[in-house]
Amino acid sequence: MATPDSTQFSLYKLLDRHLMERLMKRTGTGAAVTIRGLADLVGVPHGTIGNLLTGEQESVIEPTANAICGVIGVDLLILFAPHGRSTRHTGRPRIEVAA
Repeated sequence: MATPDSTQFSLYKLLDRHLMERLMKRTGTGAAVTIRGLADLVGVPHGTIGNLLTGEQESVIEPTANAICGVIGVDLLILFAPHGRSTRHTGRPRIEVAA
């Protein structure tokens, strides 16, 4: 029996970027968290959090969505919904080529 590939994760789409921004102002502990602070606690580049808040990025992989919700102090499905197919995550940033 094959074991599941641990680098394959589901994508989760942010449901409401304005809600995320409001929740960052008062997390489950009552404290505010900045974009950089949230990124540091989640372990992602601060651009990931910033892009989610501006709408430039809509989805993240499941572990990132769970980590964001854990820091903010809400259940996963408050901010995110499963979206699309699973994706392989190599830990390397995606390079976009201009057409």
